[in-house]
Amino acid sequence: MISRRQILKAGAVGAAAALPSIEARAATTSQPENGSAKPTPSAGRSRETLFFFNGEEAKFIEAAIDRLIPGDDHWGGAKAAGVLYYIDGQLSGAYGAGARLYLKGPWSPEASAQHGYQLRYAPAELYRIAIAEIRDHARTSMGGRDVWKLKGEELDSLLSDLENGKVQLPSLPAPVFFETLLANTIEGYFADPAYGGNRDMVSWRMIGFPGAYTQYVELVDQHGYAFTRPPIGIGGGAHEVAHAMNMED
Repeated sequence: MISRRQILKAGAVGAAAALPSIEARAATTSQPENGSAKPTPSAGRSRETLFFFNGEEAKFIEAAIDRLIPGDDHWGGAKAAGVLYYIDGQLSGAYGAGARLYLKGPWSPEASAQHGYQLRYAPAELYRIAIAEIRDHARTSMGGRDVWKLKGEELDSLLSDLENGKVQLPSLPAPVFFETLLANTIEGYFADPAYGGNRDMVSWRMIGFPGAYTQYVELVDQHGYAFTRPPIGIGGGAHEVAHAMNMED
């Protein structure tokens, strides 16, 4: 059986790419020998302020991402990793405004599956409209309950119906929103903690990634020994680098 760790390793490719920075506060961890998540000072970043989502939208996102990347006995999932704040930060900036998207039409929602994003909405609009319409659908078809009040298997079923288009939203194709949410969730889970997600570097410690830090350049031609240092993010200070380097002495 393929483990959750192996699946998420595959999803990590390219997720640590540089993105616009957002305000963050220090919070760190290291990985003990048994592989569990034990917090220690200064190895990751998180924040608790929302710039885009309102309270109910935040509940929706946290409920959904907690099913897309759930936690287990050893590692926190997307909710625990603060992916909400990653997505919120992106939607409140250039990505949310569609800075690199052509949005002037012609629009062809049906072509999105073959040719990429083809909607008139910038990502921030996509999220706001889709969340409202999915909440209306859930309240109408699931006993008057909001999305975050659904049981796990009920929410899984709803997400699956969004993915395969069984749910018809009035303003946009449900699969386009699902695919965007899933992609942003994976990005937030594996990206550098400076961007709001990957709290305590949980995903990097889980897959054994040392972090995208330039100080490692001196080690690229050294082979044949185990690399066991805790990961360092792009926001790591000189004291973190010195601590990590000393761990190998």
